[in-house]
Amino acid sequence: MLDPKLIRESPELVRAAIAKKHLSVDLDAVLALDSAWRALIQEVEQLRGRQKSANAEMAGLPKGSPEFVSKVQEMRAVSSQLKEREGELKASELRLRAGMLEIPNLPHASVPEGRTPEENQVIGTHGDAQASRPAAVAHWDIPGFERLFDFARGAKVTGAGFPFYIGDGARIARALINFFLEENGRAGFTEVSPPVFVNAESATATGALPDKEGQMYETTPDGLYAVPTAEIPLTNFYRDEILDESALPVRRCAYTPCFRREAGSYGKDVRGLNRLHQFDKVELLKWVHPSSSYDELESLRIHAEYLLRKLELPYRVLLMCGGDLGFAQAKKYDLEVWAAGQKRWLEVSSCSNFETFQARRAQIRFRSKETGRPELVHTLNGSGLATPRVLAALLENGLEPDGRVRLPEALAPYFGRSHLAFA
Repeated sequence: MLDPKLIRESPELVRAAIAKKHLSVDLDAVLALDSAWRALIQEVEQLRGRQKSANAEMAGLPKGSPEFVSKVQEMRAVSSQLKEREGELKASELRLRAGMLEIPNLPHASVPEGRTPEENQVIGTHGDAQASRPAAVAHWDIPGFERLFDFARGAKVTGAGFPFYIGDGARIARALINFFLEENGRAGFTEVSPPVFVNAESATATGALPDKEGQMYETTPDGLYAVPTAEIPLTNFYRDEILDESALPVRRCAYTPCFRREAGSYGKDVRGLNRLHQFDKVELLKWVHPSSSYDELESLRIHAEYLLRKLELPYRVLLMCGGDLGFAQAKKYDLEVWAAGQKRWLEVSSCSNFETFQARRAQIRFRSKETGRPELVHTLNGSGLATPRVLAALLENGLEPDGRVRLPEALAPYFGRSHLAFA
């Protein structure tokens, strides 16, 4: 959420941010709600003042006197009016908050212009994506693939996008999770095992609600949401708390299964492991001092790149343009790995800085040593990493003529062998 004062005093700046993200928001309607709310506050304060004055005057009048009776009648009228206006104020505040939740975060000045993913900027590459891999095929076409990754039975039991991982399929997924967690721990991220269901307050705090893209699974009658990412429970760990400035930055990582409807996905994007409704991911999260947040974003991206280098995967780094940035992010990098069988790039990590956008919604603050007052932290997160597409790239890039998949040296100890066999 943006600072209401910023929206009120610099509406053109906010309009420019909305335009850069190519989103449709009725800012004038929100400004009108803000104006109505502030007018009601003034009216309520005036009525409270009248009520207080009348009380003071009554205290100096003889009970039963005409003046006293007149003041009692005045008090009743003011109290009735005050009660009515306080109810209107509460309703107005709720409408204003709903309107504020519709306004996206401001993109950082370094975010490039652009409307579509094709306008994202490639700022770095690693490895040879065009190296000869004569045995490479799309992972779902590898002979025996369905014995380790059973999509048909998953669809029978739950639905499309919920595969069974069987035998070495389950073991290689677990090996990746353990590899990510161990490497993240060595980099200073404290491991957390969070809940995989969150309440509406938590989802709203991170910007996942309102759910504009229809991604979240909601339970009934409890009104809980299955997490689309561990970002939501992790961020809310410190909701409504004030941290010591000396504790910053705080770095956490968490593995969770993630659940997303992936509404609107179709075609080659959803084949095999490319896009699932349930998948495993290790998330990285930082609560940082505002003065260091963009340095922390770069270090977050560099660490995610380090994981891909250890896995010997060719990758590229994208700086997202305004139109592909996302509602809540101020700046975001995407990391994409090369899948040799599909001959395409697959996103495996997003590293984002939200500045104070989530912290204001969640009221996560630190007490400034300089001023002694609470100030909002900056929140950052990134995938470190998501398993399905990493696994897809490993299968395709490492496929050898005999049908086995050579595993990277860093992963082999977690799997127990240097090769994965489908037979």
